[in-house]
Amino acid sequence: MAGSEIEKERPSEVEKEKVVEKVAEAPERERVEETVACPECGSRVLVRDYERAELVCERCGLVVDSNFMDEGPEWRAFDHDQRMKRSRVGAPMTFTIHDKGLSTMIDWRNRDAYGKSISSKNRAQLYRLRKWQRRIRVSNATERNLAFALSEMDRMASALGLPRNVRETAAVIYRKAVDKNLIRGRSIEGVAAAALYAACRQCSVPRTLDEIAEVSRVSRKEIGRTYRFVSRELGLKLLPTSPIDYVPRFCSGLGLSGEVQARAIEILRQAGEKELTSGRGPTGVAAAAIYISSIQCNDRKTQREVAEVAGVTEVTIRNRYKELAEHLGIDIIL
Repeated sequence: MAGSEIEKERPSEVEKEKVVEKVAEAPERERVEETVACPECGSRVLVRDYERAELVCERCGLVVDSNFMDEGPEWRAFDHDQRMKRSRVGAPMTFTIHDKGLSTMIDWRNRDAYGKSISSKNRAQLYRLRKWQRRIRVSNATERNLAFALSEMDRMASALGLPRNVRETAAVIYRKAVDKNLIRGRSIEGVAAAALYAACRQCSVPRTLDEIAEVSRVSRKEIGRTYRFVSRELGLKLLPTSPIDYVPRFCSGLGLSGEVQARAIEILRQAGEKELTSGRGPTGVAAAAIYISSIQCNDRKTQREVAEVAGVTEVTIRNRYKELAEHLGIDIIL
């Protein structure tokens, strides 16, 4: 018993020694990370000399640090082609692919590692390998559903012209919904569309439910219902969409200048301070502000043109622009 107790105590002593070593090393690491300025002349232009493993001040020549490790590649490349040939890593991990892009891909070109064409005898074998590799990538029903949902999400995002960060965020939301078993009893397309709508709002690249429904295979009503359910279950805290987020896209669609865009944003900020935007549809308020600013900047657009781009009615624009003009004291000469 005594021997076993001693054995139990030994690891704790070793751990204590490790902790002491770490504490002793910590100030040195912090010192190296914090070295951003020369202690002699105060210059912040420090050059890393990898041949001598020294950190040198370019201004006064003081060696600030030495014996640091070169964490870069051991090869050199002088152009893009060389860099691509010598690099041994693939694309970064992504949530938009069901296996996060970490599985092996067999190239569709029938060429070996040296670039030589593969003989017809071995092509049949390669074809079979490629086919089985595709089957193995999606092994069970869960992965198959996830692959389908992510491809559907990617299709909708492409149709809406959404950037990469929105797609990644939507994929993360969908994966969380799968982990919490929120898909059961609902269509995959509906949850994918709801996740994309939530991601657009999170990333301040808002799209309306109508726009999502246009490219989706489910109705607007179902997307809205699923979005409310998913956001409640996952605890997504999404603030109401600001009308300002719509201005750049609408101005771009109308071919308006940056001056008009800046004036519209200014009008909306003033309206927000006077609480004229709360309780009203953000697209309608944004469209009205753009209509006013286009008149003020002598780059006129009709209410119908603005309404078509914003996806609202002319009546909405008319009501909103009158409210804004009245409360902000804007004189509009039609």
